[in-house]
Amino acid sequence: MSNLGTFHIEQGPIRPPSEAASLLIRVTRNCPWNRCLFCPVYKGQKFSLRETSEVKEEIDRLRDAIEVYKEDRAAQGASSKKIHPGELTRVALWSRWAKGSVFIQDADSPVIGVKRLSEIIRYLRDRLPGVKRVTSYGTSRTVAKIGLEGMKKLKQAGLDRLHIGLESGSDEVLKLMKKGVDAERQIDAGRATVGAGIELSLYYMPGLGGKELSELHAKESARVINAINPTFIRMRTLRIHPAAPLAQLAAEGAFTPLTDDETVAEIRLFIESLEGITSVLASDHIVNVLGEVAGRFPDDKEKMLAAIERYFALDEETRLIFRVGRIGGAYHSLDSLDDDELRARIAGAIEKMRSQGIDVEEMVRSTAEGIV
Repeated sequence: MSNLGTFHIEQGPIRPPSEAASLLIRVTRNCPWNRCLFCPVYKGQKFSLRETSEVKEEIDRLRDAIEVYKEDRAAQGASSKKIHPGELTRVALWSRWAKGSVFIQDADSPVIGVKRLSEIIRYLRDRLPGVKRVTSYGTSRTVAKIGLEGMKKLKQAGLDRLHIGLESGSDEVLKLMKKGVDAERQIDAGRATVGAGIELSLYYMPGLGGKELSELHAKESARVINAINPTFIRMRTLRIHPAAPLAQLAAEGAFTPLTDDETVAEIRLFIESLEGITSVLASDHIVNVLGEVAGRFPDDKEKMLAAIERYFALDEETRLIFRVGRIGGAYHSLDSLDDDELRARIAGAIEKMRSQGIDVEEMVRSTAEGIV
């Protein structure tokens, strides 16, 4: 058994919210493209591949740590004395809450090649106890090159789900954001993933076209998704982090961000344009104004549109109260507004901020940008 007190498992900076309790296995460092204007995550960081032997060694050490944790729990011992403190939380999450989920990092794991990634997936499934789901980030650029047959091999190796940042289906928006892919390649990648039997989570970014391209962004994104019919559509509203290159474009007036109300209106157009799919729409991030705009197509489409209409039926001040409560974590849905006491407290906080000269709309925006 490895010396559990001295090893450290390398971990990348991000993973999807749906993988919060998953065990993280890093096979690459950073992003091989790293030019998208809206993304602040990997800027200034060099991309590199990790050695397969190094990844396997970490898998072996994690296996040892998981076994020690389970043994200590059964004996009501102190696991923290035997497991490196930096790994205790991860092992505990995996053993108690993850339900067998492993997420492979960083931004584009399939870029290491089908053969190499398949070898790693098979190894972790063989070595780690209780693995039930293996997921990863990927890019349309890489997956389109791999093609259907390559994706089938990854499925056979044990890849269950792939997360791909579609962001937009508009070639104009994709070019503006330096995404490095066009809409047709997005479709090719999506169809290859779905055709291989791998669950596909596609990320749509409301607001990415700005005021100038909002309608085109919504309609073309829906067109591409209609052509793919992914397992999941996950919305991540654009919030311009100060470290993202897009912040400079916005400061120069070359990109005009949408207000929250304009973004919700764009989402309405996007949903209205989705047809002939059976995807699940998820709004599982706090940067999205309306978390209840979620469900499965086609059955829940009208319910989602009704939630948007309910939001717009509120007066302007109530919509602001809701957005402040939402970004502060106090509100989870429009039903939260029924709590009169909480609503009064948020309204009072807004008035206090105004009396101090604080732009409340700007506060909401900047808070959301800090979350990204």
